[in-house]
Parts: sequence; C-alpha cells; structure tokens
Amino acid sequence: MDDHDLAAALAEEAGKLLLAIRSQGGAAGDRQSNALLLERLRQARPDDAVLSEESPDDLARLERSRVWIVDPLDGTREYGEPPRPDWAVHVALAVDGEPVVGAVALPAEGLVLHTGQPLELVPAVPGPIRVAVSRSRPSPEVRRLMDTISATPVPMGSAGAKAMAVVRGAADVYAHSGGQYEWDSCAPVAVAAAAGLHVSRLDGSPLRYNRPDPYLPDLLICRPELADTVLGAIGI
Repeated sequence: MDDHDLAAALAEEAGKLLLAIRSQGGAAGDRQSNALLLERLRQARPDDAVLSEESPDDLARLERSRVWIVDPLDGTREYGEPPRPDWAVHVALAVDGEPVVGAVALPAEGLVLHTGQPLELVPAVPGPIRVAVSRSRPSPEVRRLMDTISATPVPMGSAGAKAMAVVRGAADVYAHSGGQYEWDSCAPVAVAAAAGLHVSRLDGSPLRYNRPDPYLPDLLICRPELADTVLGAIGI
C-alpha cells in the first residue's frame, strides 16, 4: 500500500471508530482515535516519525525526513454535538517539511478526500466570493478580508471541514488566523494543493511542516484565480 492509500485507509478507519463511539464524547474520541492511528502507523511505517495533537511531542522527529502529522479528531466540539457533520480526521505525511500526502475524512458524511485521488477543481460559482468561517467570531484579519471583498460567510466547524468545503466547491476561500498547529492544516493543505487550489500562509509565504515549534497560526486555501485578490485584501 502506498503512502496516499495508507493515509486514506487510516483516516477512514479512524472515522468509523469515531462514529461508533460518538456517544462517549469528544475526550474518548480523541484518545481512542489517536491510539488507533499510532498503532496502525507503527505497524505500517515503523521507521517514520509521528506528530499528533494527542501525543507528547518527540523532538526526535526533527531528525527524520518523513513525519506523519495527524489530528485524530479535528472539531471535538462539533463531534460532541450530534448529528453535526462538520468534524474530521486528518492524516498527512510531510517529507522534508513538504505536505506531500494527505487524507481528510468527513466521517459523518461518509467521505474521505485524499491526495491519491485528488478532486478536480469545480467551475467558479457566479456571485459574491464565499468564505468558510468559524461558527464563532472571525479574527480581525478575516473580518477585514470579508469586508474588503464583500464576501458571503459560510459558517461551519472544524478546520478540516472548512478546507474541504473549498476543495468540494461549497466555498471559495478558507482563511484563518489566530492560532492553529501543524496537525490542523497539514492534511487539508496537502489535499487542497493536490486539487489545484492555492495554499499558503496569510502573507503568501509557503507552509512548512515538521518545525521545532509546531505552532502554525495562519493559512490560506482558496481558488487559484482568487489568490492575488485575497492576499491583497488581507494586506499582511
């Protein structure tokens, strides 16, 4: 099984587990999904390092070229509010800091989007630019972006769900600032890039992974023809 298929299979398996134990709540979901992913990766790729939201950070990963970066349950709050579907499982592989493999499972929708079978970019939808935003109050940068481009908000939960909304054509832009970590974006960025979308930091610089500090506070995923407009509107 190649890395793309492995990522997809693990994200799907973890998603099915999460659906089966959803009544136990988010803490149990985080813990059990993480245990499953770590064990499967240990079996399938014993020489690779792993960075997971739900495990202590082993800085030995910095000496490895291949590092799996996983979020066993992205959107714990949404997961804990059945039947909300806007939560995800992220499984990614960074090679020399580049997010080259990724799978994002949307278990409540029965979907796994991954780099082994990237989606084709759908045609643009006429009308205002649609921006996937958090259910809570957007950051000042995102509010400024939306005001500048007269965007229509598309509220939803987890980072993975918002990123995949752009991949699937339900939104045009996902911009985030104010705090994320590498596991929040690595898999979504890999899947989005494989589908032909623009991916970067909010200042337009590349997204790099497996850094000593996994804090990676901002990102932009958008349709390629909107990248210059969006980056200009953010103005960082």
